[in-house]
Amino acid sequence: MKALIYHGPGRRSWEEAPAPRVIEPTDAVVRVDAVTICGTDLHILKGDVPTVAPGTILGHEAVGTVTAAGGSVGIVKPGDRVLVSCISACGRCRYCRVGMFGQCLGGGGWILGHRVNGTQAEYVRVPFADTSTHPLPDGVTDEAALMLADILPTAYEVGVLNGRVQPGDTVVIVGAGPIGLAAITTARLFTPSHIVAVDPAPARLEAAKRLGADLVVGAGDDPAGAIAELTRGLGADVAIEAVGLPETFELCTRLVRPGGHVANIGVHGAPATLHLEDLWIRDLTITTGLVDTYATPTLLDMIAAGRLDPGTFITHRFALDDMAAAYETFADPTATGALKVVLARG
Repeated sequence: MKALIYHGPGRRSWEEAPAPRVIEPTDAVVRVDAVTICGTDLHILKGDVPTVAPGTILGHEAVGTVTAAGGSVGIVKPGDRVLVSCISACGRCRYCRVGMFGQCLGGGGWILGHRVNGTQAEYVRVPFADTSTHPLPDGVTDEAALMLADILPTAYEVGVLNGRVQPGDTVVIVGAGPIGLAAITTARLFTPSHIVAVDPAPARLEAAKRLGADLVVGAGDDPAGAIAELTRGLGADVAIEAVGLPETFELCTRLVRPGGHVANIGVHGAPATLHLEDLWIRDLTITTGLVDTYATPTLLDMIAAGRLDPGTFITHRFALDDMAAAYETFADPTATGALKVVLARG
């Protein structure tokens, strides 16, 4: 089969690789019908995730068809169309028992495209198939379901729920890439009074307005001044960091009001300064997190019911063999306007 293989920082190739097979009785093999690229994949290629070994197949998001299943797999079977979650869960450990699947101690967590071969391939082996895939109803398209593999549950759980967005809040989202846009979409479920998007790219700010941002702040603008004017000097109730840079995290801590919440989603490859000399007196709550995907069934129900339309995040479509072109497009959003790219089997 063909797969996108990581060969160390800055090096990747779409090349022949051994086809996966069932190894453990809890495994399934899934034919990849649709796959996407995540900002985390770009972080890996930058060298920000040194735990990824050269030779690993990248990718942790896919929709596909089960082709084989181990003897202990009881929920999915060959022929089933499934969402492959970015998080694998053993279902038995201390963390899985309380829904913290991202912290799985039994061999799961974020492993696909990280510690084991991932989804940017023609086929993928999915460990713990019963607890790491979601059977898809006929009315949900591959493209819509694909947005549930990572960006929607990540934005919802790590951003909106961890940030405790409430009706009437002012929510500022720093970073209007795919995760930030998903945070706008899912924050709207809680009817905040204002959603503010901060990003230097005009195309992403246009997308933010289209998806429900009430105010956008671009390059050369003053985000602190805009938030102060909007909130009569108080600051935002919730600031969601969706970039992963020291300066964007520190900006969030400046934009939030005393007693507010800073919810960090971004993947950080460098230290950020926590200015406790200023923050200690402001009663802030700062949260971090890896998505657990406990909300995926709820979000899937909302898509099936027509309450969410995640297809609006998709800007570019490619054949699965066009992996190199898809990466080049996704990695240069300023020039291409890319938000989410989808690669589908022909």
